[in-house]
Amino acid sequence: MNTLNEEAVVIPLPDPRFKPVVRQLHRVAGEDPGLISRDSQADAGIDEAWLDGLADHLGEHAWMELDLSTRMPGGLLDALRNEVTILHKTDAMRRAGIGRGEELTRDRSVRRDQIVWLEGFTEPQAALFRFLDELMAGLNRRLFLGLKRYEAHYATFQQGDFYKRHLDSFRGRASRVLSLVLYLNEDWGLDDGGELRVFSPRDENIVTGVVRPEAGMAALFLSEEVPHEVLPANRTRFSIACWFRQDEVPLPLQAVVVPESFC
Repeated sequence: MNTLNEEAVVIPLPDPRFKPVVRQLHRVAGEDPGLISRDSQADAGIDEAWLDGLADHLGEHAWMELDLSTRMPGGLLDALRNEVTILHKTDAMRRAGIGRGEELTRDRSVRRDQIVWLEGFTEPQAALFRFLDELMAGLNRRLFLGLKRYEAHYATFQQGDFYKRHLDSFRGRASRVLSLVLYLNEDWGLDDGGELRVFSPRDENIVTGVVRPEAGMAALFLSEEVPHEVLPANRTRFSIACWFRQDEVPLPLQAVVVPESFC
């Protein structure tokens, strides 16, 4: 390639599959902030004693099951479920892969869920991000984790979908440090499957817990230490996966080479 008259220019490349549903999300989920309570006394919220308990349990066991339904703003779980339902029904979700960048693969023998990343542009997402900001700051103060940012996506598991046992981060990489999985499903029965099975960090053949994906329930665990898997779902299952990270914010654009005359 002749590069004498060319220079590298950074150009944003929007996600074409997500764009058609942005207007629907703003209308249905994002333009009625009154559905989400801003009254701190309406919900228990994040308090110092609760954060102390999280830090102690993580330090001892590396993972824990949480009920966030009384900690998050009133109406937020319903708004998030409404939003992911729209994304699912408008085909905005895309098949999830394993790895990142050039190492990304989509092996349906390992995982079969579909995802879409959260950007914080709707009111439900913004409210969730405020909650995650407070949670991250509180855990940093107690555990000195050096968390600098987080990333999150919606995930949809349809009937028969699963995700085999895995770690959320390779040991020693210190990028994803803490994982949070929040569930959005109402009336989830024992026969509906889709549970999160958690294994011991010391012996991954030992099951230390099973979390049912009922709305408001969550699992919080050390990303490099705790193996886990999603058992096959028997009906459509919605969740949010979030990873708190130690690395800096990457440039959210893709670099392409464009002829100088184009600029």
